[in-house]
Amino acid sequence: MQAIIAKLNELSDIQAAADATRLDYEAKRAEIMKTVQAELDALEAEYQPLFTTSAERLIALEAEIRQDVLTLGKSVKGAHLHAVFSQGRVTWDTQGLDRFALSHPEVVKFRKQGDPGVALRNVKDLRGRGIGRCPI
Repeated sequence: MQAIIAKLNELSDIQAAADATRLDYEAKRAEIMKTVQAELDALEAEYQPLFTTSAERLIALEAEIRQDVLTLGKSVKGAHLHAVFSQGRVTWDTQGLDRFALSHPEVVKFRKQGDPGVALRNVKDLRGRGIGRCPI
């Protein structure tokens, strides 16, 4: 266990070093960007209305297509996009089935369990805030 703790601490140190490097990079980049920022702002002002209009139409049309395909009940393929219909996902009450299996052990052979996994999370301080950064 101590070896894992040491590795977690090393991982945290590397993340902190990467953060410091990123902050240094961003500061230097900001200095360079000052020289062209006015031109970039003008370009943004010119194109933003087009981006906004396109995004709004994309959202509306995607919603229409999704609803149309749901109503149709089957997939539809266009020249470049494929709207894939799928049935609603089936779920089971695992706790209820486990209780049922106590009196009907023959159903246990149908039970499948996936492989275990590991999630890395930030340690929280007493105020509930994460300590350090853990982007993975």
